[in-house]
Amino acid sequence: MSKLSTVKGRYVYVNVQDVEYKVYFEENGQGIPLVCQHTAGSDNRQWRGLLEDGNITKNFRVIAYDLPRHGKSDPPHAVEWWKEEYKLTTQWFLQFVRSFCEELELENPVFMGSSFGGNVALQLALEYPDYFRATIPVEGADYTPGYFVDWWNHPHTHGGEVCASGTWGLMAPQSPEKDRRLTWWYYSQGAPGVFKGDLYFYSVDHDLRGKLHLIDAEKCPVYLMTGEYDYLSTPADSKRTADQISGAKFVEMKGIGHFPMSENYEVFVKYLEEVLQDILMKEKALVIK
Repeated sequence: MSKLSTVKGRYVYVNVQDVEYKVYFEENGQGIPLVCQHTAGSDNRQWRGLLEDGNITKNFRVIAYDLPRHGKSDPPHAVEWWKEEYKLTTQWFLQFVRSFCEELELENPVFMGSSFGGNVALQLALEYPDYFRATIPVEGADYTPGYFVDWWNHPHTHGGEVCASGTWGLMAPQSPEKDRRLTWWYYSQGAPGVFKGDLYFYSVDHDLRGKLHLIDAEKCPVYLMTGEYDYLSTPADSKRTADQISGAKFVEMKGIGHFPMSENYEVFVKYLEEVLQDILMKEKALVIK
C-alpha cells in the first residue's frame, strides 16, 4: 500500500506592482493560517518537518511558499527579468506577502519567516498590524548589514558551492548530519544571482533602527526566536530588537543555528510549540470576551 504524504502542492497567481507571478506553495492542516517564508536563496523544502507535524497541523493550516525566483516559483513570465539585476526590496517583499495571503483569502494569518524572512516579519508587524494575527521573526533583527557582497555571484566562484558552504558554519555542530546535509543541498541548487539579490533586502534595504517603538505588539504580537549558533543575526541582536518593541517576546533557542526548521526540526519545534500555544491562548481569550 502506498504511503502518501498529506501535504498538498499548488500554484496561485499573485500580482505585485502590476506584474503577475505564478507562485508555488505547499500546505497541510486546518485552523489558523500559518504562512511560512524560507531563508534567502532557498525554498519551502526547509519547512518539510513543520508541514508534516500532526501536533501543529491539528490547529494550524501551515502554508509554505517559494518566493518568486526560488524553488518552483519562476521569475515573472511577462517581463524580461534577465535584463536587470535582481535586488529584493522591502516594498516589493511586503506587497508580495500581503498579496499572496489575500489571493488565498486568508483571514488574519500568522506569519513566520527565517533569516531575511525573519526581518520581513518585523516589517509586516510594523506595516500591517491589523491584518496579521501575529508574526514570528526567526533569526531576525532590526538591522543586519554587511552581507550584500559581489562574490556571492561572481564568475570566478561557483555560486551554488559558495552559497551552500556558507551555511555549514551557521548550523549547530550537534544538529543531525542528514539534516545539515539537506540544508546544504537546498542552497547548492540556487539560481545564479538570487542569493545575492535576496541579501540586498537583508543587509541594505531592511533597516528598522529608530522605528521599532512604532510596532504595536498588542495589536500584532511579535515573537522573536533565534538560535544560539547564529552569527548573522545573533541572539544579542534579536534580543536588542525585542527589547525595543513593547510587549514583544524573545526566545534564544539552545543547541541550534541559523536554519532551525531544517537543520534540527526536533529542537526547533519544542520552542515553536510554546509560541503557538501562546497564540492559541490569546485566540481563546478573545473568543471568551
